[in-house]
Amino acid sequence: MAQKTCFISIMGKPNVGKSTLLNALLGEKVAIVSRKPQTTRNRITGILTKGETQYVFTDTPGLHKPKTLLGEYMMKSAEAAAGGTDVILFVVECDVPLNASETAALRSFAKSDIPCILLINKIDKINKGLLAKYLSELSDEYRFRAVIPISALEKDGLDIIFDELEPFLIESPHFFPDDMLTDQPERQIIAEIIREKMLRLLDDEIPHGTAVVIEEFKDEKTLLSVRAEIFCERESHKRIIIGKNGEMLKKIGSYAREDAEALFGTKIFLDLWVKVKDNWRDRPTLVANFGYKDE
Repeated sequence: MAQKTCFISIMGKPNVGKSTLLNALLGEKVAIVSRKPQTTRNRITGILTKGETQYVFTDTPGLHKPKTLLGEYMMKSAEAAAGGTDVILFVVECDVPLNASETAALRSFAKSDIPCILLINKIDKINKGLLAKYLSELSDEYRFRAVIPISALEKDGLDIIFDELEPFLIESPHFFPDDMLTDQPERQIIAEIIREKMLRLLDDEIPHGTAVVIEEFKDEKTLLSVRAEIFCERESHKRIIIGKNGEMLKKIGSYAREDAEALFGTKIFLDLWVKVKDNWRDRPTLVANFGYKDE
């Protein structure tokens, strides 16, 4: 049987469940998840190989109106992902009107003839009558290859997604090794795990003003030694991240180490430091130095 491959971009506005969906489709956690919007900053590739078929999913930053240079980078990253894809999974939240960014994206896809499958997420939160009405309204307004109600959190509707992706599979050698789950470097994975814990533990604005840089990464056979620097924008933020007697930083480190050890299958020594770089999200050199730069 010939090998087949499909490249799929997962797109939508912030906080509609794109990263939760990617993790659910792969059956493993490769993208950080948070209730806070704009969690994903870089394109994240997740690879699922089923026999001779390889699905290459790309989770993109949420579609939004950028307010900083970092925000502009995130939007460029999302737009670039759409350009090199076989099909788009466009995720919306059930019973929530499309915003301007979503509408503009859908019009753009229509003009470029990029096939688009609409996924209406979080159906576990809406009654079936309202869902049917919402499905009808969106189907009338846009030409989708399919419209699928799903719950990424409950893993409901995933089989239907794979069925609808079938026509877009192309006979081609696999682009990645069959046992590969993501193309993210190990350093980036650990940095993202640390950032996820800050998103969960800290006040709304502070995590969005942070970046994590892995300064040291040593594999010592039975122990992975990692030194990470957390950059924030204000001294007051630094004090909050560290916490009284260092308790918050210890909690961030403990939770991050637990997740990283489960993922890497080895003991990890995690050394966290916090530094201030004023207004870094609007300073081009720092945005690039922290890993947010065009490829």
